[in-house]
Amino acid sequence: MDDPEDFDLSGKVLIAMPGMGDPRFEKAVIFLCAHSSDGAMGLIFNKPALDVSFSDLLERLEITPVAGASVPAIFVGGPVEHARGFVLHSADYASENTTLQVDDQYGMTATVDVLEDIARGFGPNSALLALGYSGWGPGQLEDEIVQNGWLVCDADDALVFGPDPGGKWEIALSRLGVDPLTLSADAGRA
Repeated sequence: MDDPEDFDLSGKVLIAMPGMGDPRFEKAVIFLCAHSSDGAMGLIFNKPALDVSFSDLLERLEITPVAGASVPAIFVGGPVEHARGFVLHSADYASENTTLQVDDQYGMTATVDVLEDIARGFGPNSALLALGYSGWGPGQLEDEIVQNGWLVCDADDALVFGPDPGGKWEIALSRLGVDPLTLSADAGRA
């Protein structure tokens, strides 16, 4: 694989391959918020968090929403730091000094002020909330890609913020022209 210094997947989507070996990532679709020679960090956006609602979360944080405020979907973002929340959002929103601007389309904010702004109707046009994140050490993600663990595709709002979490794995594959039935869990070399 190319030198990791020249290989930045920030703002791209990872699609888990069958046979990855880690059940936490089975059919996972992950938005990469950061990727560098130091490692990578991303958020799973197709595995809903079934045990928490946005209204419950706001109540715990003592945030009172205004009527008609948007309600972002909540996902299990990954196996690291489950109690911590990360909001992946459109680039029209930025919290002063705390938003990681991923690229021209997306930002990620992990401070409570983004939840306050969403609850008050001043948040981003599009957003999702992830509890926990997915992380890789230096070179780990690149190795997993080489070992046939992940496919990579471009991100777009319809995929990332779309309403069908259960279908996002197939949708992401279709963006690459891949039929899920033709995928193999075995890596090969030509």
